[in-house]
Amino acid sequence: MDKELFDTWEHKKKRQELVNLLREEGITSESVLKVLGKIQRHLFIPKELEEVAYENQALPIGEFQTISQPFIVALMTQALELSGKERVLEIGTGSGYQTAILAELSKEVFTIEIRESLLEKSKKILEFLGYKNIHFKLGDGTKGWEEFAPYDRIIVTASAPEIPIPLWEQLKEDGIMVIPIGSREYQNLYKIIKKLDKKLVENLGGVVFVPLIGEYGWKE
Repeated sequence: MDKELFDTWEHKKKRQELVNLLREEGITSESVLKVLGKIQRHLFIPKELEEVAYENQALPIGEFQTISQPFIVALMTQALELSGKERVLEIGTGSGYQTAILAELSKEVFTIEIRESLLEKSKKILEFLGYKNIHFKLGDGTKGWEEFAPYDRIIVTASAPEIPIPLWEQLKEDGIMVIPIGSREYQNLYKIIKKLDKKLVENLGGVVFVPLIGEYGWKE
């Protein structure tokens, strides 16, 4: 099956409109905007929500999880400052949409998901779309993926009460982590650069993410 069969003229038009909106909202990275204009977000959401696939809003994907608002996806991806050479650890595969964007913009993606049904679904879509640089793991993302550490970049797509210690230890010197930290109800999105094991922190603004479940995160 050709993936292009799933991508209509209407889909492409809506994606371009979304890209224009994101640019107006302050996303400045042309490489990020280009990829968001390419990735078929409608493939990563339930069929019954396809009509709103390219609205700038989060959508449910099952298991009480969501696919993030495109602006937040773009903001987090932009903050990673990807050049195409990086090895990226993603905590929370979810729908696989963010994973696809990372795969387009980096050398290698290592993605972890705690919910098996979501991981299997996203893996199937990403393999169908032809990505060869994504490695999948089912497990507790708060522990990271030590086998392939250290990582140039780490992105956490669920909220944590604080930075999980294993993730910080698995981030390279001069590496960047993007993570929402706060309460279960409300967080701030942080870009954190590792400099001589110190944290250079930039607050990117208030967000609301589902909780990061695991040993170094929230309990169920």
